[in-house]
Amino acid sequence: MASIKKGARVTRLGSLFFLASLLIGSAILRLATETGPAFAKEFSAPSAACPDDALKPVHKKSDEELELVLIALREREAKLDQRERQLEDLAYALEFTEQAVDRKLAALTDAEVELKNTLDLVTGAAEKDLERLTAMYEQMNPKDSSALFSEMAPKFAAGFLSRMKPDAAASVLSGMDANKAYSISVIMAGRNADLPKN
Repeated sequence: MASIKKGARVTRLGSLFFLASLLIGSAILRLATETGPAFAKEFSAPSAACPDDALKPVHKKSDEELELVLIALREREAKLDQRERQLEDLAYALEFTEQAVDRKLAALTDAEVELKNTLDLVTGAAEKDLERLTAMYEQMNPKDSSALFSEMAPKFAAGFLSRMKPDAAASVLSGMDANKAYSISVIMAGRNADLPKN
């Protein structure tokens, strides 16, 4: 009888153990199948207490700021490139203008040299003509040259007489009308009056 009681107790313990195992297994299975999606739903769905902005990544705002900084840097670089191109254009224009000015200055220098040479030729030729004409007046008969000088304007006559040898000039003046000879003499005397005296 004692062994029957003992066997019933073991059977009861085995049944309890088996039943407890089933309940624990069922609880584990329920936790695995129901709580996983519940946790996922809890963390994925926004709650009323947690606004949408709080769920955005922390670096999103700094990325936007970085993008704005990059845009500003690109705009600044574009302005600097444009300014650099303008300065290059200006430097090219200045260089072109400087070359044009140099060419004009060289042309003006050449023209000035040519003009001076021409003036020297003209002045030399005019001087030779005056020397020749003066020599001719000196060789003329004093009576004829006096008549000729009387017809000249006083300043013009004074210019030639001042170039002539003194004795030839004296012969011409002595053959002229006294008033005309006086006017020419005054012009000749006053010609160098303004020059500084030593």
